[in-house]
Amino acid sequence: MLSRKVVFGNPRLSISNVATRPTPVVAPSKQGIQTDYQKLVAWDSVKQERWLGELQVQGQIPLWLNGTYLRNGPGLWHIGDYNFRHLFDGYATLVRLHFDNGRLIMGHRQIESEAYKAAKKNNKLCYREFSEIPKPDNFLAYIGDLANLFSGASLTDNANTGVVKLGDGRVVCLTETVKGSIVIDPDTLDTLGKFEYSDNLGGLIHSAHPIVTDREFLTLLPDLINPGYLVVRMEAGTNERKVMGRVNCRGRPAPGWVHSFPVTEHYVVVPEMPLRYCAQNLLKAEPTPLFKFEWHPHSKAYMHVMCKASGNIVASVEVPLYVTFHFINAYEEQDEDGRVTAIIADCCEHNADTTILQKLTLQDLRSFSGQDVLPNARVGRFRIPMDGSPYGSLEAALDPNEHGRGMDMCSINPAFLGKKHRYAYACGARRPCNFPNTLTKIDLVEKKARTGSTRVLYHLSLSSSPGQVQQRKMMKLLEQSSPMVFPMDCMGAGFHRHEFNTRITVKKPLDVNFFDADEYKYRLVVINKI
Repeated sequence: MLSRKVVFGNPRLSISNVATRPTPVVAPSKQGIQTDYQKLVAWDSVKQERWLGELQVQGQIPLWLNGTYLRNGPGLWHIGDYNFRHLFDGYATLVRLHFDNGRLIMGHRQIESEAYKAAKKNNKLCYREFSEIPKPDNFLAYIGDLANLFSGASLTDNANTGVVKLGDGRVVCLTETVKGSIVIDPDTLDTLGKFEYSDNLGGLIHSAHPIVTDREFLTLLPDLINPGYLVVRMEAGTNERKVMGRVNCRGRPAPGWVHSFPVTEHYVVVPEMPLRYCAQNLLKAEPTPLFKFEWHPHSKAYMHVMCKASGNIVASVEVPLYVTFHFINAYEEQDEDGRVTAIIADCCEHNADTTILQKLTLQDLRSFSGQDVLPNARVGRFRIPMDGSPYGSLEAALDPNEHGRGMDMCSINPAFLGKKHRYAYACGARRPCNFPNTLTKIDLVEKKARTGSTRVLYHLSLSSSPGQVQQRKMMKLLEQSSPMVFPMDCMGAGFHRHEFNTRITVKKPLDVNFFDADEYKYRLVVINKI
C-alpha cells in the first residue's frame, strides 16, 4: 500500500488512495542538452501528448519526501505547421511528479479542452486564444464568429494557468475564461470534464488566480458592459458562486485586467489598473500591440477594499500607475489600539511598463542573443489608508537592484495568507537576460534579497508547515530540464544538490502554487522548468 499526498495550489491538501508501484521507465539521458538561451527546450512544444516513467536519480532524494506534485501550463505552441505567437497561447500540459521512498515517477498529459480537441481534429486553430484568432473560411463564418464571441462560444477553454484543489477534493485546472474550468483526475491526469458552475451569475471571464482554501473559493468577475467587478464566494462542496459585493470601476472605458488579487483576514483587495480589457481588440481579426488589452494612463489607477463580512466598500483610493500580473500578499496594518489603519498589498510590479507583455512573445523568448532586454520590475508595495483619504501610495518595498531588477512568479509561506509576512520568494534576474532567471528570497524587514541560483526556469511555489512561523526548511528546484533538491538555508551560499538525470521537459506553470511535504514536517519550494 502506498499512501500518497497530492499537492496543488493550497496548503494542507491531501488525497489518500491505494496504488501499485509502477514499473520503472528510464528517462532519456541528459547528455547533449543545449543550455544556451537560444536553444532552451523551455520554449519548445512537448514532443508527446502523454508520457509516464521513472526518472534516474543521481544522489539521493530524502526518504521523507513522499507525495505527488501537480502543475499545469502552456506546453504545445503549434498546430500542424502553424506556430503560435505568445507564451500564453500554448495548449495546457498537466505535469505530475510522484515521490515515493527515494524514487521519482513523472508524467505529463495534455488537458483535453474543447479548444485542444478541436485543433487536433481539424489541424487548425478553432477558438480564440490569448493572442491567436481563428481564420474564418468566408465572410459568413466571420459573422458567425463575432456572434459566438459575444456569447462566449468562441473563447478558449484552454486551462493553462493554474491547478487548484477544492475543499471537497476535486481538482480543477483554470484559465481566465470561466468556461476554462476543467476537472482532472490527479492520479491518471485524465480530463474528467467541465466544472459546471450552478449559479446564474454568468460572466465570460474571471481572475486566473482565485483564493482557494479548505473552506472557500474566492474570485473576481469583471463586468465588461458596466465596468466593475463582482466579488464572489463558493463554499467547499458546492458549485454555486454567491455574490459578496460589487466594486464599480472609477476609470473607463473598461475594467482593469485582474489576473490575480490579494486578500487580508477581513478584506478583499480589488485592483483596478489602467491596463484595461478592450472589446474592440477582441473583435479585431489580427493581434494588437497589447493583445486583448489597452493602456489608458489618463483613466488613472485605483485600489479598492471590500469588507468580507458586509460586502461594503470600505476604501477606494487613487494610486500611482502600475502594471502587475501577480500579487504576493496583503495584510492589515493596525495602530496600538488594534484599529486597522491601512491595508498593505505587495505585488510584482513592472514600473507601469506594458512592454513586458510583448517580451513574452515566443519570437522574443526564442531569439535571445545575450542583450539585456528584460524590462525592469520591483516588489511594489501599496499602502491603502483606511481613514477615508483619497490617495494611496505605491513604492518599491526594497531596492530593485537587490534582485536584479527582475521580479515575478511570486510566493509566500501560505500560513501567512492575509497576514503580515516577512519573506517572499520569487524569480529575480541575473542580467543580461530576457526573462526572470534566478530563485530569489526577499527579506522585507531587512530589505535584502538572496539569490539562490542562476538560469532557473522559471517559477516558484512554497508550502508551509502547520503552526510554524519559521520560513526556512527545504526547497526543491527544477532547473533547466533537471529537478534538484537542496536546503533552502543554503541560499546565497552555494547549494548541496541532488540532481535527477533526465531530459524530460517540465513545461511552464504560469503562476503561484503551494504544497506540503509528507506529514507536513517540511516546507518545499519548487521552481519549475518552463
